[in-house]
Amino acid sequence: MKHNTELSIELKRLAVCCFASLIYAISMNLFVVPSNVYVGGIFGMCQLLRTLLAEGLHLNFSIDIAPIIYYALNIPLFIYARIKISRLFLIRSLVTVTVMTVFLAFIPIHAVLPDDRLASCVIGGLICGASIGLILRMNSSAGGLDIIGLLIIMKREGASVGKVSLIINSTLYAACLFLFSLDVVIYSIIFTAVSSFAVDKSHTQNIIVEAKIISKKYEEMEQAIMNDLKRGVTKWTSVGSYTGEEGRVLCVLLSKYELPQLRLIVREFDPNAFLIINENVNVQGNFLKKMSD
Repeated sequence: MKHNTELSIELKRLAVCCFASLIYAISMNLFVVPSNVYVGGIFGMCQLLRTLLAEGLHLNFSIDIAPIIYYALNIPLFIYARIKISRLFLIRSLVTVTVMTVFLAFIPIHAVLPDDRLASCVIGGLICGASIGLILRMNSSAGGLDIIGLLIIMKREGASVGKVSLIINSTLYAACLFLFSLDVVIYSIIFTAVSSFAVDKSHTQNIIVEAKIISKKYEEMEQAIMNDLKRGVTKWTSVGSYTGEEGRVLCVLLSKYELPQLRLIVREFDPNAFLIINENVNVQGNFLKKMSD
C-alpha cells in the first residue's frame, strides 16, 4: 500500500513537471524567441550557438536546435546532481528536461505580440519563471542553472535559485555587449529579471515561515514534527488567560513547501490546536535549506 502511494505521488509530480514544461515551451516559442531575446545561462549559450550556426555558417534547420544542444550539455550536470543530491531528483530532472526539449524543438515559433517587444519580455518572463518555479516545487529541475542554483542554496544562507540565476546572467550579458546590439542585451536583461522574480515567488522552498502551535497535546506532536519534517522545535509553557489551563507553545521554522505537512501533523494530534503562521521571516544561523526526496 505504501509503495503504491509513493508511486502515485511520483507520477503526479512528473505530470505537473510535464505540464509546466509545456507551458514554459509555449511561452518561450510565442513570446521570447520571436523577440530575439537570449535567456542567459546555459540555454542562452545554446541560443547563441544556434544563431552562429544558422547565420554565420548559413546552416538551415527544420527545428530549433538550441534545446537539443542544451539537452546534450546537461548530461554532466545530471551526473553531478546524482552524486550530490538524489537519484529521484535525477530521474525527475531527466524526464522534465527531455519533455521540455521535445516541446521547445517542435512547438512552432510564432510571435503573438510582434509589435510589442517589451510586453513579450515581461509576459514571457513571468510565465517562464512561474513554470520553472513550479518544476522546482516538484523537487525536479529544468537543468542548467536550476541544478547549480539548488546546490548553492543548500549550502549558502540567503541564496535562492532566482538570485543565483540573475547574478550569473548579469555577468553573461555584460560579455554579450560585445556580441549583440544594445537593445538585444537590454531586453534580455529585462526578461531575466522578471523571470528570476517569478521563480522566487513560485518556488516556495525559498520562503521561510515561522509556525507557532499552541496546544495541550504537544508531546506526540513535537516528536512527529522532528521525525517527519526533520525540523527542530523550540517550546515554552503557556497559560490561557480565560481558562487558566497550562499548555505549550511549539515554535518551528520551516519552508513554505513543508507547511501543508505541518498542518496535517498538527490536526492529527490536536484538531483544536491554535496555529500561527508568519511568512518571509528573516532567519540567521543554522537553518537547513533542503529538498525532500
